[in-house]
Amino acid sequence: MLDREGYRPNVGIVLLNGSNEVFWGKRVGQHSWQFPQGGIQHGESPEEAMYRELHEEVGLLPEHVQIIGRTRDWLRYDVPEEFLRRQTANRMQRASYRGQKQIWFLLRLTGHDSDIHLRATEHPEFDAWRWHPYWIELDSVVDFKREVYELALSELARYLTRNLKLQQLVWGAPLDLTQHIRRHDSDAPSN
Repeated sequence: MLDREGYRPNVGIVLLNGSNEVFWGKRVGQHSWQFPQGGIQHGESPEEAMYRELHEEVGLLPEHVQIIGRTRDWLRYDVPEEFLRRQTANRMQRASYRGQKQIWFLLRLTGHDSDIHLRATEHPEFDAWRWHPYWIELDSVVDFKREVYELALSELARYLTRNLKLQQLVWGAPLDLTQHIRRHDSDAPSN
């Protein structure tokens, strides 16, 4: 299912633990790490697709998470021609397919790490996982997805930093809001 511009509708998932670290999954048989993501099937809403993908890729159910927020609009990335050639034998489909458009969800794990099951389906996406600081190193993301990851993380950070100025947070630094708030409060003049 492609839109008129050649983009496949998709969801991306940023899953947080209680320390605002993100779930980072290692692709099966590869040395690449990424967030869970997947296509929206015909008739599915983005939220329904997110819950389905969350279960298929991470093994979590809706009762294991809380939705904190989502991106306002679709974020798009183009898939380079060399990847399209490897993945698509049908030349006609390759000509019309450009890439993915994604709605990104920010979730909080309300369950336990032990609720995560990478082999919840017969075709697992990940063979390892870890918690990682919120501001992931962009060089660990496949190059054509880097901009979308940066846009998604930057936009979703507003849900974690409601009273903080984003420009005060440095890309790549751990997102320790309690330390930032204490430091910010100590800078305020006392009455």
